Amino acid sequence: MPKNRRQPPRAMIRPTEQIYHDHCRPDDYAWLKDPDWQRVMHDPSRLDAGIRAYLEAEIAYTEAETEPTRELRQVLFDEMKGRIKEDDESLPAPDGAYAYYDRHVTDGQYPLFCRSPTGGGAETILLDGNAEAAGSTYFKIGVVGHASDHAHLTFAEDRSGAEIYTLRFRNLETGIDLRDRIQDASGNFVWAEDHRTLFYTVLDPNHRPSRVYRHRLGDDPASDALVFEESDPGFFVGIGKTESRSHIVIDCHDHETSECWLIDAHLPESAPALVAPRVRGERYDVSEHDGRLIILTNSGAAEDFKIVAAPVATPGRDHWRDIVPHQPGRYILTTEVYGDYLARLERVDALPRIVVRRWTDGTEYHVAFDEEAYSLGLEGSYEYRAATLRFSYSSMTTPERIFAYDMATGERELLKETDVPSGHDPADYVTRRMFAPTTDGERIPISILHRAGLDLSAGAPTLLYGYGSYGMSMPAGFQPSRLSLVDRGVVYAIAHVRGGSEKGWRWYKAGKGAKKRNTFEDFIAAAEALIDAGIARRGSIAIHGASAGGMLVGAVLNLRPDLWRAAVADVPFVDVLNTMTDTSLPLTPIEWPEWGNPIESEAAYRHILSYSPYDNVTRQAYPAILATAGLTDPRVTYWESAKWVAKLRALKTDDNPLLLKTNMQAGHAGSAGRFDRLKEIAFNYAFILERIGLVGSTAPQ
Repeated sequence: MPKNRRQPPRAMIRPTEQIYHDHCRPDDYAWLKDPDWQRVMHDPSRLDAGIRAYLEAEIAYTEAETEPTRELRQVLFDEMKGRIKEDDESLPAPDGAYAYYDRHVTDGQYPLFCRSPTGGGAETILLDGNAEAAGSTYFKIGVVGHASDHAHLTFAEDRSGAEIYTLRFRNLETGIDLRDRIQDASGNFVWAEDHRTLFYTVLDPNHRPSRVYRHRLGDDPASDALVFEESDPGFFVGIGKTESRSHIVIDCHDHETSECWLIDAHLPESAPALVAPRVRGERYDVSEHDGRLIILTNSGAAEDFKIVAAPVATPGRDHWRDIVPHQPGRYILTTEVYGDYLARLERVDALPRIVVRRWTDGTEYHVAFDEEAYSLGLEGSYEYRAATLRFSYSSMTTPERIFAYDMATGERELLKETDVPSGHDPADYVTRRMFAPTTDGERIPISILHRAGLDLSAGAPTLLYGYGSYGMSMPAGFQPSRLSLVDRGVVYAIAHVRGGSEKGWRWYKAGKGAKKRNTFEDFIAAAEALIDAGIARRGSIAIHGASAGGMLVGAVLNLRPDLWRAAVADVPFVDVLNTMTDTSLPLTPIEWPEWGNPIESEAAYRHILSYSPYDNVTRQAYPAILATAGLTDPRVTYWESAKWVAKLRALKTDDNPLLLKTNMQAGHAGSAGRFDRLKEIAFNYAFILERIGLVGSTAPQ
């Protein structure tokens, strides 16, 4: 190490070990997990003093090491902020007498939730996020929902980052809050159609949403009725309402199995009725259309999902009848049910499209675009009898546009286009799609963005992003912050690896459980394909992933450290085996279908052990690494990053920077304020630009 190089913190070694399936596994840094972590989630000040001292030493070291990029970070932040219309507002969503929307004010961190009469009239600010946040070190507004008679509003607030919400109630005629306050909620709730009853879910001591309660306005929440309780810790409970507002839907699910129960929304005290009992590996979502259920499911070997109907009175599988049959390779993601139409969002060969179906005769209309890579989304509606559908479109070069689609005529109307105040011309950029071959014959889609005219004769510095878990796809949509990299000559690429669902549900199943290593091999194949195509330059590839994508980053760092110049792992899930054997953690039981249960299965244990980033850190050279964490993160706990960095620092043989930045006042998603979040992105991007040799570069003027 150079003489003047700062000495990084060194975590104490306190040897412990775990034994599963006759295998003894040492863990020198298990002490970084606070034994009272549940209370830390509620109150971060309770963190063990020794752990706090180590995390704060790492923060100080990171700040000192990145001091040379301070000016660049400010430049990047100013650029990113300049691309945001600070006083922007969402499109008003009509709901009978009122239209609801949210908007921001200049310099405001948090949104204002508002409404205006649909026939014209003055705006009413229902909830001012900036005012509510005053005095809080962390503040986030979760779900905001109004009763359908427009008289009351409920909103969920989180003041620790631990996703432990308080539900509050507001009289919309007076603007005064009711005394009703519900603590320890998951943030998920719906109003019944009597306009006085609210259904909501609460967290158990292990931070799992497992119970549904019914609250009546004005009652003491302590007396709320328990409506439903899930006894299996491997299933989480959610709650929603059909588009027709006829039924409350209780949804029990893990990552591959679901079960739904219905409550008549007009009779909120009626008992939940089961739709169909859970069957391992089968998922279904329920809506309602004029007296029959509309169900999206993979039941009956419909791997890429189908849509069926069943009578409300006899909803079991024996009565399911196909509306949109299963078609292999056409993955149906979601549906929206309207009085006269059914809309669905589906994906074919990694590209999305929207299909609108007329109920009366089954006629279908397709909505698609011509770019090589783009993102589509259904925007939803409060109004079941609406004749128009709203959808969003963007690409890596095109800011989001929201269209109204006339479901009778097929005509589109552009309602809103995201404004980039500092200026943006899509013609200045190129987006394209390529495919990387794998050794087992698959083709991995890669979405690519770069500046038009970029010299690729010798390749270019590249940032490769990946995720690849839970069947989540990474849309090739517009993210203005990326332009601060691309404008400096960086190629931005997304590897759509197995474990996501970009190429259907088969794509997901080929990257989970015993096939998880495909995710990592696909990412490596994507990097090598970019190099072979002359797009990326060997030795100048930075990689980025968050959460389970951070696990991807950690795994490929162990497998091929020679490929990467730098890595950013945001809240990375890197201590996989320890987490999957710790049944006290919030997500462990529900995650077993995704990764395998290493407690019960030796095969699952051995497989996870083979790739778990923390367990496979070895004595070798690694590229520069920046890891982040959130102290109150209930999804990927702070000690995963801390342990991983401690072990890397003890074993790695290089002199490249290794940094750990823990947000001591936030959770999984980082800072909640929109500008604070931009500062975190700017920090990451400055680290990347410095490591790939573009720290002195400037964006085009």
